Amino acid sequence: MPRFTALDERFAHQIPEPFPATVTYHRDWRESLFHHMHPKDRPGDVVILTLAHYPARGVMDSLQLGRVGAAPTFALHERKVDGDQDDFRVGPVTIDVEEPLKRIRMRVAETAEAPVAMDLTFTARTQPYGLRRGTMKAGHDIVWDQSHMFQSGRYDGWYRHEGVTYEVNDWVGQRDHSWGIRTHDRCPCWIWLAIQLPEGMLAVWHWEYPNGAIVFSDGCFAPADGSAPVPVTRFHHDLHWLDVAGNPTSYERIGDHVMGLAGHVAFTLEGGRVIEIEATGRWAQRYSDPSQPYDPNADHAPVGGGLCEMMVETKDGSKGTAIYEVTGQWHHKYFPLARGRAFPPHAYTPAFDERAR
Repeated sequence: MPRFTALDERFAHQIPEPFPATVTYHRDWRESLFHHMHPKDRPGDVVILTLAHYPARGVMDSLQLGRVGAAPTFALHERKVDGDQDDFRVGPVTIDVEEPLKRIRMRVAETAEAPVAMDLTFTARTQPYGLRRGTMKAGHDIVWDQSHMFQSGRYDGWYRHEGVTYEVNDWVGQRDHSWGIRTHDRCPCWIWLAIQLPEGMLAVWHWEYPNGAIVFSDGCFAPADGSAPVPVTRFHHDLHWLDVAGNPTSYERIGDHVMGLAGHVAFTLEGGRVIEIEATGRWAQRYSDPSQPYDPNADHAPVGGGLCEMMVETKDGSKGTAIYEVTGQWHHKYFPLARGRAFPPHAYTPAFDERAR
């Protein structure tokens, strides 16, 4: 018989099952929050905090990511969930939605397992934007099936790293809330951009097959005056990885020599406006450890790419900062050498045969 929790007293069910049942039972079904922040007018530190619930696993986790100075920061906190997935606390991490769609407070206690302590508040500067549902399969397997929203805001408060406290006054960034299935290490390539300009936020989530065919593309320009977001109808990207000297380089298989990202992107908005952007930047969070040896026979290969902190400038001279995420396991331009057994030479095309794995 089904087990009921306190959440089942609410008018929040979306399927004829009690919480935490999901429409598709899958190990990688998760509902997650993602916050990142950085100075709005110059390169600087990057603070990232996540929170995610995995119903099939019965766990909630929180990732601390980013960079303070030149030092990367990373920690994974986890707890078991027993009907209390509405309690946004994991180890030293607490997230409070103080006013829905307006204000969120994030706290991390100063403990040995937390590389960065913090007390930071997100205040919305744009309306939220909901992306349409996106899906991708490999044969009969669901690799990705999610809904997603994002919203730009200012961040205020403080964070502390290695005994030094840093004040945060009118930093800028973005929060995401997504739910559904995503098996990251089986995704060929996605590009996620969160560009913060004085006029507003430009954001997009764009998925491609290894050969460059588009799986999904959606995003918006959300004005800082609070007016309605304008959908992106076309997205063009021409980015390249940078080596330690700032020269273009190929990622090859593990990208151990890659230090940043640069290039051109263009957004066509509903109504015809085109915004073109040049950007350059460095790692805010690399997703794989280049010091670890690559095992071609591993079931789960390290995820490629990561998040880069970018300085951006539009064609008409507006300047800002951004986070660019380019990640995946196999793409003709960004990840030319596939990683892991899930990516044979003909995998992840529309005609992909799962038996080839």
